[in-house]
Amino acid sequence: MAATDDPTTGVVLAVCAATDDVILDKIGASGIDKRPLAGRITVGELGLVPDHVVDTKHHGGIEQAVYAYSEREALRWADELGRELPPGWFGENLRIDGLPITDAAVGERWAIGDDGLVVETTIPRAPCRTFAAWAEEEKWVKRFLERGDTGSYLRVVTPGSVGAGDAVRVVHRPDHLVTVRDLVTGAEADADALTTLLTYEDLGPKVRREASRKLAHA
Repeated sequence: MAATDDPTTGVVLAVCAATDDVILDKIGASGIDKRPLAGRITVGELGLVPDHVVDTKHHGGIEQAVYAYSEREALRWADELGRELPPGWFGENLRIDGLPITDAAVGERWAIGDDGLVVETTIPRAPCRTFAAWAEEEKWVKRFLERGDTGSYLRVVTPGSVGAGDAVRVVHRPDHLVTVRDLVTGAEADADALTTLLTYEDLGPKVRREASRKLAHA
């Protein structure tokens, strides 16, 4: 299925998971080495069933169950770095084309495929020492944050399955106007929009934490 310019639809190019650890210099074991999987992959409350998380303090959990990254953002990085960045290189579970990922509204819901899977955007990915060691690029954390193309973590609203080629459809878009990019460290954000977001009673703890931090500095 080809991607379109409709901001409410996209397509899953690859479904990725880490089934084994990778050992990184000065870091140790990590589950960042995600690889594309064939067939349909079961997605539960805590993410892709085959996936493996090592650093459970900073990764995984209900609000970070699945990590999505945009193909278009990946291509921008590939051009700048002069190297191929295949699906899974960013540590993402879903490489998606045609749908805004970092610029999705916080709390936006997507229906993926035809097996009932529904996910909800939560917070941006915060680059860390592990990601820097994996990337092996100069000042990678600083550059990644400055660009702001962090991708988005997802909460699983309704479990299901996902496979490459699945359509992604926006089925709910809240009206508070705060995007995932607005919560990126160093990004500018509108205080009124953040205040409105924080009135939503069903915000997850990590979303509320990040929005509160941004509002304190807005």
